[in-house]
Amino acid sequence: MLVLFSALAAIIPIILYLVLIWKFDRFDREPIGLYLKNFFWGAFGAVFFALIGNYIFTFMLSLFVADKTIVDSSSSILIAPIVEEITKGVFLLFTVSNRKFDNITDGIVYGGAIGLGFGMTENFLYFSSVQDSMRSWLLLVTIRTVYTAGLHCVTTATFGAFLGLAKFKSLFYKIILPPIGLGIAIFLHAFWNLTVSSSETSLIGFIYLSGLIILFVSLFSLSISREKKMIFEELMFEANTGLIPHEHVPILSSEARDTEGWINENIRQLYIKNATKLAFRKMQLRNSTGYNKAFYASEVDQLRSYITELMKSL
Repeated sequence: MLVLFSALAAIIPIILYLVLIWKFDRFDREPIGLYLKNFFWGAFGAVFFALIGNYIFTFMLSLFVADKTIVDSSSSILIAPIVEEITKGVFLLFTVSNRKFDNITDGIVYGGAIGLGFGMTENFLYFSSVQDSMRSWLLLVTIRTVYTAGLHCVTTATFGAFLGLAKFKSLFYKIILPPIGLGIAIFLHAFWNLTVSSSETSLIGFIYLSGLIILFVSLFSLSISREKKMIFEELMFEANTGLIPHEHVPILSSEARDTEGWINENIRQLYIKNATKLAFRKMQLRNSTGYNKAFYASEVDQLRSYITELMKSL
């Protein structure tokens, strides 16, 4: 029965978080299949390799350090953050090559999905191992659901954001930004583990992580706002060329696009999808080189032709 309750307590809140993050990316939501691949990597692949890595490095440390207390604290504060952030983040190095990975927002979304997957499995392992009272179990569920799962989400999303920032930058930034992002993720994780390793500093840890989660939500909102501005600017250029009506631009770049009445309902969803895609493809085209630039140029032309045909149906 404990295993069942532990599974439900680990899975249900994380699924809710997962849906909220995906829906919060309101202007250019990621493909659900790719989003779930990142989540499942965090839940299974990253956890598996993290367990192996933590065991190997902790064992190696114990060969040189006799004091078990020092080994345990070093494992929690130093080894675990490094190993876990690397095993979680490595999958993002594959995801970033996908053409749907556009910017900082996408890095936050995919990184957050991995972190939530990792937090879900880790929570289940902790919940199902509790041997104390139900009160202790409920306290652990509350703390790990609100804080520890949030930590994994924020740290991997931080690394993802730096990958998104680097994607359309020069080679110099492609080289330096990912290690910086990973280093920040490791530091954020290590500081949390340090503060909650002692009852005397645990309050600092909870205040720290609460602020970190608030900062994460704020930066996520700022990134979404930047997307909104980019869509407006790119589509205003298209309106000036006569591709779309000027009055549609502020609608297409805001939540108003989800309301009825401003365009024929038979084409509204297709129009929104392709106009938004056009804005993103133009941004990618401007920042790409070589084969990718040719690919995005072709897509921009195809999207303009498709939208022209949609407009004829009005």
